[in-house]
Amino acid sequence: MKKISIVSGCFNEAGNVEELVARVAKVMESLPGFEYEQIIIDNASTDGTQEILRKLASANTRLKVILNARNFGHIRSPYYGLMQSTGEATVAVASDLQEPPELIPEMIKKWEEGAKAVVAIKGSSDESTLFFAVRRLYYLLVEGLAEFKTVKNFTGFGLYDRVILDYCRKVADPYPYFRGQISEIGLPIVEISYHQAARKRGITKNNFFTLYDLAMLGITNHSKVPLRLAAMLGFAMALLSLLVALVYFVYKLVFWYSLPVGTAPLVIGLFFFASVQLFFIGILGEYIGAIHTQVLKRPLVVEKERINF
Repeated sequence: MKKISIVSGCFNEAGNVEELVARVAKVMESLPGFEYEQIIIDNASTDGTQEILRKLASANTRLKVILNARNFGHIRSPYYGLMQSTGEATVAVASDLQEPPELIPEMIKKWEEGAKAVVAIKGSSDESTLFFAVRRLYYLLVEGLAEFKTVKNFTGFGLYDRVILDYCRKVADPYPYFRGQISEIGLPIVEISYHQAARKRGITKNNFFTLYDLAMLGITNHSKVPLRLAAMLGFAMALLSLLVALVYFVYKLVFWYSLPVGTAPLVIGLFFFASVQLFFIGILGEYIGAIHTQVLKRPLVVEKERINF
């Protein structure tokens, strides 16, 4: 029988992991032609999640658990869990139950028809209308900047053939943007739509800084456009400043006694150009930070304990 791996990352999800395991087991029982393993990687939870996972794993040998030595973040830890899967295909699903495991049979069907990746697109959501619109705008921005076609409204929930994960293992990116890697590989992708339910238990771990980190990672990993835009805009503004200076100089020569020099244009121009420079220095810093992360080659996570492997 073909083996399917279901992988979830979690942090302080004591109210959700038990239901997640039960729903995955129920879904896989409806697919008698497949065997499965479920891997949950815990990012040093402090709310009793680890004790619940130990209890669940003792009663279910298909459940494999990785406990991290500390919290390694929302990008590295789930990705490391994917790299530990051994199935012919691997499903990534969040542990907060906002992504329904009941979509797995449809994903497997598309995979058996030849798709190397079956990605779940968030067609609608119970989150605020404003936040949902901001996400859509971000995906449009990334698509416009990327050097290849990206998948919009895609959070990572999906099924991936072993070929794709083998490529990711070969790349060995220490701080990967998995959503972008799926598109960059270029193998056939099938999209299916789903409705993202509201979180029932616990609180979201995505604050402004984690969302900003993910957003900048998506841009810097797959596009050089911001750097080139900085160079082109800098050249254009320098040319414009030169023309304005020449016009002002000639105008001053013609109307020497009636045109005051004034400090307002000087102050406004100084602050404007300083803010533009600061913005693009920040963009440059993001790219340098990405290079720094790659050069360090730190491990994705450090494990404290493994269960049922």
